[in-house]
Amino acid sequence: MFCCLPASFALSGFGCLTATSAQALPEYTVKVSAPNRSYRCVPVSVVLPAPKPGDAWGGATVGDLQTKQPVACTPVALPEDRVEVTWLVQDLAQGASRSYRLAFVKEAAVGGSSVALSEPAAGAVEIKVGDALFTRYCFEGAPKPYCYPIIGPTGVPVTRSYPMEQVASEDQDHPHQRSLWFTHGEVNGIDFWAEGPKTGREVHKGFQTLQSGTVCGVLRAQDDWLSAEGQKVCEDVRELRVYNLPEVRLFDFTVTVKATDGPVEFGDTKEGTFGIRVASVMDVTPAHPDAHITNSEGQRDADTWGKAADWCDYSAPIDGKMVGISILDHPASFRHPTYWHVRTYGLFAANPFGLRYFINDQTGKGRYTLQPGGEVTFRYRVLIHPGNVEEAKVADWYAEYADPPTIKVQ
Repeated sequence: MFCCLPASFALSGFGCLTATSAQALPEYTVKVSAPNRSYRCVPVSVVLPAPKPGDAWGGATVGDLQTKQPVACTPVALPEDRVEVTWLVQDLAQGASRSYRLAFVKEAAVGGSSVALSEPAAGAVEIKVGDALFTRYCFEGAPKPYCYPIIGPTGVPVTRSYPMEQVASEDQDHPHQRSLWFTHGEVNGIDFWAEGPKTGREVHKGFQTLQSGTVCGVLRAQDDWLSAEGQKVCEDVRELRVYNLPEVRLFDFTVTVKATDGPVEFGDTKEGTFGIRVASVMDVTPAHPDAHITNSEGQRDADTWGKAADWCDYSAPIDGKMVGISILDHPASFRHPTYWHVRTYGLFAANPFGLRYFINDQTGKGRYTLQPGGEVTFRYRVLIHPGNVEEAKVADWYAEYADPPTIKVQ
């Protein structure tokens, strides 16, 4: 059985379901069903109207109606007076269903968060899973926000330190490839992928959400995309949602780009878009014979470059333990299945635009234009796992992401 949460977290939601704590606040019955497949461990979320302004509330509870046990959950306030409540469903067989009672409560239970986000300090927000550092969201000091370091489930970094830090054993090429980032090489003719005096910049404007929680932590930020001269091209809202799983690191990265200042054209270039620079010891070279790139189509290593696939994985031994990074492209993400700008030297990027390079399409179909007021959304789940791609069952993780349980709220 795959365990979502250690036993010590089983009762660490936002209080227990009691008549007094939930009295006069909204309650719902939520039925979660598995019509198409079974689920080992899958996050589920429901979006509900927030309690009325006069109803003071401090959290939410979720309880399993069959076992009568509380289930850990994380509520997150959304715009337009809505609340999203997330919890984890485990060991749900195909054809089965499970019902929960979800209630808003006046006070959150006292206790620590399993995914903890710090207050912004020195241009970064620190994110911990349990007591261990997972990453820092760095929003100052570079031409774009990025996440660094990224610590995998074996306790070691899985992305390159350069150029943020100098490590003698690392590759020191492509200084614009900063650990984990989102940008593109040609937006209205401006290069946001590279870094230099004539390139574009993604400038952090503020945080919409910084939410710690038992099940997940949520960071939502807004950025302006500016030309070298400071002219605004567009803006984005990006969300980093980190889940509390003991055996892997799992997070969702969702970004919506909005054409706020006129039309926005994404160019047909291979230099994009959602990128990770893996640790140099993961490079697929003769010196690293156990390092491999694999995609959902069964292609390997250099053959994965420029191919369309549901997911792609980069795995290798680090300090004697096999570890891998998978990027899963959601079916609702723009131009799913995406193409992969993934190189054996350590670049690992999902890019839905570069068709001229990837498949030699000279018709311009790779370009995409947002009309004024339009927007486009990119959705990815990143799995950092022990073991190789087969041992980690990456295909199963993708299936659960792409085809989640059905949810009915009453």
